[in-house]
Amino acid sequence: MQASASRSPRRWLFGLLILLLVALLAWWLWPAAAPTHKEQGVRMGKGGRPGFGASSDPVPVRVEPVRVGDFPLYYKALGTVTATNTVNVRSRVAGELVKIHFKEGQQVKAGDLLAEIDPRSYRIALQQAEGTLAQNQAQLKNAQVDLARYKGLYAEDSIAKQTLDTAEAQVGQFQGLVKTNQAAVNDARLNLEFTQIRAPISGRLGLRQLDLGNLVAANDTTALVVITQTEPINVAFTLPETELSTVLERYRSGARLPVEAWDRGDSKLQATGVLGSLDNQIDTTTGTLKFKGFFENKDLALFPNQFVNVRLLADTLKQVVLAPAAAIQFGNDGTFAYVVNAENKVNVRKLKVGASDGENSVILEGLKAGERLVLEGTDRLREGTQVEVVEDSSQVPTTPGQHLQGQEAKGSAQTGESSKAGA
Repeated sequence: MQASASRSPRRWLFGLLILLLVALLAWWLWPAAAPTHKEQGVRMGKGGRPGFGASSDPVPVRVEPVRVGDFPLYYKALGTVTATNTVNVRSRVAGELVKIHFKEGQQVKAGDLLAEIDPRSYRIALQQAEGTLAQNQAQLKNAQVDLARYKGLYAEDSIAKQTLDTAEAQVGQFQGLVKTNQAAVNDARLNLEFTQIRAPISGRLGLRQLDLGNLVAANDTTALVVITQTEPINVAFTLPETELSTVLERYRSGARLPVEAWDRGDSKLQATGVLGSLDNQIDTTTGTLKFKGFFENKDLALFPNQFVNVRLLADTLKQVVLAPAAAIQFGNDGTFAYVVNAENKVNVRKLKVGASDGENSVILEGLKAGERLVLEGTDRLREGTQVEVVEDSSQVPTTPGQHLQGQEAKGSAQTGESSKAGA
C-alpha cells in the first residue's frame, strides 16, 4: 500500500511536466499577430505591392495623345482570284494527234500553234470537193454558151420559146450546184485548217491531258490543255449591305476605287488594282453584294483560284479626330477612355466612335486634339486617380540619336539617385 501511494505523486508530477512542455512548444510555434493596415503601410513604403495596404502612390501609365489627320476608310473582305478568261482547248475535228508544239506552263498568244491532227484525210476530202466543183463549173459554162446560142436563134424565130426557157433553167440549176460545191470546198478547207489546233486566247497553259498518238473526236470531253488568262486578272469578293452606301456612291460618281490584295496571313501586299464591276442584286441568303477587282498582274503575283484578303479603299476622311484603338474602353455605360489632365489625374470621358482600322479609331464626339489617353495601366484607374506617366509618345524624340541620348541621360540620372540612396 505504501509503494502504491508513493508512485501516485510521481505520476502526477511527470504528467504535469509533459503538459508544460507541450504548452511551451505551442507558444513557440504559434504565428505572430498580423500587422495592422497602418503598420503594413509603414513596412511596405513606396515598394509595397499595389492594391494592398494604404499606399497612395500614383499609378504608372503609358499615354498617347489624340491627333487630327486623314483616315483612309478601308473595307476588308475575303476574295478569290479568278482568271479573266479560261478556255478548254479541244479538237474540232476527229483524227490522230500527231504533233504537239507547246510546253506545259508556257505563256502563249492568241493564234499560236499548239498541236496538229493527222491532216491527210482532210486534204483528200478537199481535193474531192474541188474536183466536183470544177466539173460543175464546166457544165455551167457549157450551159451558158448554149443559152447565148438559143437567144440568137430565138431572135431569128428559129426555135420555140420552150427551148429557150429550158436552156435558161439549166443555167440556173448549174449555178446553184456550183454554189453548193463551193460551200463543200470551203467546209473541207476549214476542216483541214482545224487539224492545226491554235490558241484561241492569250494566256498560260496548264498541264497536257492528251499525248501523241491518241485518237481524238470532234469536241471531245477531254480537253487537250487548259488556257487561263492571267494578265489582267480579277479578284471576286463580297461586302455586306450595311457597307454599300459609301462604295456605291463613289463608284457611280466615276471614282476609281483602289483595291489591295494581301496574302492569307494579311501581312504582305501582293498586288494593287481598282474596283472593276459589281453585281446587280444582293444575295438574300447572305445579305452581301458581289464585287470584282481588276488587277494588271504584270508580275504574276496573283494565281487563279488563290484566296486573298481584300482591302477596298472606299473613301478618305479628311482632318478627323483620331485616337489609338488600344485606348478605347468598353463598359456597361458604353464606350469611354481615360484622359490624363494637366495635374496627372484621370478623367473618364464617354465617347462616340466611328470607323476603326485596328490601330486608330475616328472619334466623332468626346475628345479633341492634344488630349492624352491612357494606353496601359487602366485596370486600377478610376475617376480622379493620380497617375505617373512613364511613357508619353508625344515626347519621344524624332531622331534615333536623340532617342539614345535621352535613354542614356535617364540611365545616368537613375544611377545618381541610386548612389545617393546608397550613401
